[in-house]
Amino acid sequence: MAGCGSEMAPGRELAPFSFTDQDGRSFGTDELQGHIWVANFIFTNCETVCPPMTMEMASLQKMAEENSLDIQFVTFTVDPDVDSPKVLKKYIQHFTENESNWHLLTGYSQKEIEKFALEQFQTIVQKPKSSNQVIHGTNFYLIDPNGRLLKEYNFADDSYREDLLKDMERLTRLDS
Repeated sequence: MAGCGSEMAPGRELAPFSFTDQDGRSFGTDELQGHIWVANFIFTNCETVCPPMTMEMASLQKMAEENSLDIQFVTFTVDPDVDSPKVLKKYIQHFTENESNWHLLTGYSQKEIEKFALEQFQTIVQKPKSSNQVIHGTNFYLIDPNGRLLKEYNFADDSYREDLLKDMERLTRLDS
């Protein structure tokens, strides 16, 4: 019988990917293999939820560091035609001084990120022709060292941060 303290479900395996990070380097599942990681979706000229989500990702990064958790952070832009590596580099510097374990990814088409988000993370990404704003989900995703998406966390839920920290700690213990 499974109880509250049981191991997390094995999760859904993500398909391999390799995109371009804010430093113009190739980054993807090969580099993430063997690492626990947290992912989200944003875009740099977002007028609503992306800046607070990015602040939250920076906060999660700091929490992981303070708790000595070796976690990678991956942010996929949902507006790749605008968000070049140079734009992403400038953007991330507003939120953190430590880019060693946080990669903002681009290097795909709008159609590719819409398909990738839906098929791999089961979330909607849609860029209407009539707007420069992109419709996208606001969840954070926890992925295990084998590339399996274990759990998603609703950014709007006040307790998500504590839940995610507990799950990262538990996953780190399982992995060691």
